[in-house]
Amino acid sequence: MDMVIPFSEVFLAAVIHATLQLGLGALLLLYHASLGKHIRKKTRGLVNCYIAGIGTLVILAICAVCFIMDRYFGKALYVEELFIVVGMLVALAVAAWAIYYRRGKSTELWLPRIVARFIDRRAKNTNSGTEAFSLGMLTSLAEMPFTLVLVVVAANSILKLPLSHQIIAAVMYTVVSLVPLVVLRIAIRRGNTVVDIQRWRVKNKAFLRVITGVGFLVLGFFVFAFEVLG
Repeated sequence: MDMVIPFSEVFLAAVIHATLQLGLGALLLLYHASLGKHIRKKTRGLVNCYIAGIGTLVILAICAVCFIMDRYFGKALYVEELFIVVGMLVALAVAAWAIYYRRGKSTELWLPRIVARFIDRRAKNTNSGTEAFSLGMLTSLAEMPFTLVLVVVAANSILKLPLSHQIIAAVMYTVVSLVPLVVLRIAIRRGNTVVDIQRWRVKNKAFLRVITGVGFLVLGFFVFAFEVLG
C-alpha cells in the first residue's frame, strides 16, 4: 500500500502530460512536411527520432528534478512546498480552460507567435534524424510551463519509492506521456491522413481542454488529500 499512492500520483501526472497538445501538433506538422518530400521509410525514421527527443527530455527533466529535490529538499517536499504545488495545479487547471487554446476554429495553442512560427519552420525544414530529435526536445521544452509542475509531483512521489522502483516509475511516466504520439504514428501507418487527425483535434478541442483542466484539478486534490493532509 505504501507504493500504491506514489505510483498512482506518477501515473496521473503522466496522463495529464499526455493530454497536452504541443508535442502532438508539432508531430502533425512534421508529418505534413515530410510526407510531401520524402519516402515513407525516411518519414518513419524522422518521426521515431522526434518521439525519442521528447522522451529523452522528459526523463532527463524527471531525473534532474529528483536530483535537485534529493540534494536540497531532503528527498521529498515539505507541507509548505506542497501547498504551493497544489496552488500551481489549480492555477494550471484554470489556464488550461482559459488560455491553453487560442480562440477560433483551430488548434492554435497559447505559445507566443514567434515561438509557434519557429517550431513550425523547424518542422517544415527537418530533414535528418538529428534535426527531428532536436525538434522533439524543443517542443517538450516549450511545453514546460504546463509540464514542469507535473514533473515535480512525479519526482516527489518517485523519491518515496525504493531505488529499483524509482527507475520503473520514471520510465512509466515517460512511456505514458508518449502514448498519444505513438498512437498517432500507428494511426497514420494504418492509413489515416494528417487532415483526418487534425479535423478530429479541432472537433474535440473543447473536450481536450476540459479533460486537461479537470486532470490538473484531480491531481491537485490527490496531492492535497494524500500528501498534505496525509
